[in-house]
Amino acid sequence: MDRTDGYQRHGGDLQGIINHVDYISDLGFTAIWPTPVLTNDMPKGSYHGYAITDYYQVDPRFGTLNDYKTLADDLGKKGMKLIMDQVANHCGLEHWWMKDMPFDDWVNYQENFENDGDLITSNHRRTTNQDVYASKIDTKGNNEGWFVSTMPDLNQKNPFMAKYIIQNSIWWIETVGFSGVRQDTYPYPDKQFMSNWAGAIMKEYPNFSIVGEEWSYNPLLIGYWQKGANNRDGYESNLKSTMDFAMQQNVISALKEQESWDTGLIKIYEGLANDFHYASPKDLMIFGDNHDMSRIYTQFEGDLANTKMALSVYLMLPRIPQIYYGTEILMNDFKNPGDHGVIRTDFPGGWKNDPINAFSGKGLKADQIEMQSYLKKILNYRKKSTAIHDGKTIHFAPLNGTYFLFRILEDEVVVNIVNKNDKPITIDLTRYAEIGLQGKTLKNIISGEEFIWEDEIELSEKGSIILTTRK
Repeated sequence: MDRTDGYQRHGGDLQGIINHVDYISDLGFTAIWPTPVLTNDMPKGSYHGYAITDYYQVDPRFGTLNDYKTLADDLGKKGMKLIMDQVANHCGLEHWWMKDMPFDDWVNYQENFENDGDLITSNHRRTTNQDVYASKIDTKGNNEGWFVSTMPDLNQKNPFMAKYIIQNSIWWIETVGFSGVRQDTYPYPDKQFMSNWAGAIMKEYPNFSIVGEEWSYNPLLIGYWQKGANNRDGYESNLKSTMDFAMQQNVISALKEQESWDTGLIKIYEGLANDFHYASPKDLMIFGDNHDMSRIYTQFEGDLANTKMALSVYLMLPRIPQIYYGTEILMNDFKNPGDHGVIRTDFPGGWKNDPINAFSGKGLKADQIEMQSYLKKILNYRKKSTAIHDGKTIHFAPLNGTYFLFRILEDEVVVNIVNKNDKPITIDLTRYAEIGLQGKTLKNIISGEEFIWEDEIELSEKGSIILTTRK
């Protein structure tokens, strides 16, 4: 354990999460997704959990199988869910089967590996999964090349490997009691296997949820992987959810860019208009950042107003939102933007003698306390809002540096007003008459103040206002 080195293990464990379930629950979260906690017995750089060396063992450095079960049970008592991060594409180079492989095609390019030949890594051309013009060599390069040299690429075309991965997934779900799976690097394995894998899980657990990582900013590629997609090649993924990197980027760009005909808030408006392409937009997973990318506060160069506006949008969209740990206290990677060791910094307060303790509030700055409160209020409102979960979405084209997004279900109307203006501005509300709010009293879910929806609203400063008709 070396907490001074961002790429070494820092000592966090399952018991640490168990100890602070109340903190996470009180903030309003309904599920926890830890990165993989299985054994990664690699010489270096495997603290992240994605170089698994034993698919049936909780890494002793994180705890025991019973700890994993306890976490799931404790979350269940709070009405919360536990998500397992799984890796079907690759294992760690030190996995025990790499010493004596049971078949001559257990991993891709196995002959090269066993004969000390040149390792062939993935070309990362993920579009070959959909590209009707893709060459065989490019397709093979994506699906069969090793992700990196220390992560052998599993050959899911071998029926024994395929069955092993499927049985392993189901064993974990049944043993621990997970409510969902996040599948890593979704476009890299054999795509027919991934359809079989997801189909086997969903057949066993019809109310389950699986989200796949498709790191693409192209909605066409994201939508391709979702169950029910109208794919021209007939491919059915059986996958309930994919990660919406496209909308993640749209929100960041919308708030950072100057307003013009094709820049600024129009990125959110037109990005959301792409929902016609998705089989089920509300089952996509939206996020501001994660363990692989710069933290949202860093993406906005420390602009608190923009960070809060972005989070308000993510949490109001017809999506499943995911928030990275520490966002509520403005954790950042200013020291070295994009550096994974910094992005994955320890959460303050988890270790004895930490000078800052985010759990108790000790040592937090005013901005951090403000963000904690802000997210807590939105998340706890959202948790009980049927309009945000299942309601109709209506939005209006950006005007005068503002964007209005409405979520509506029966008598509950929630509106998010995003305002990029630094100076006070008065907005004509008659433009939004079709929503039917005239004369109604709405409450600001952050401040608690009431507002009567009449002919205009004065926005005094840059930021988001979230109003609800629910008392």
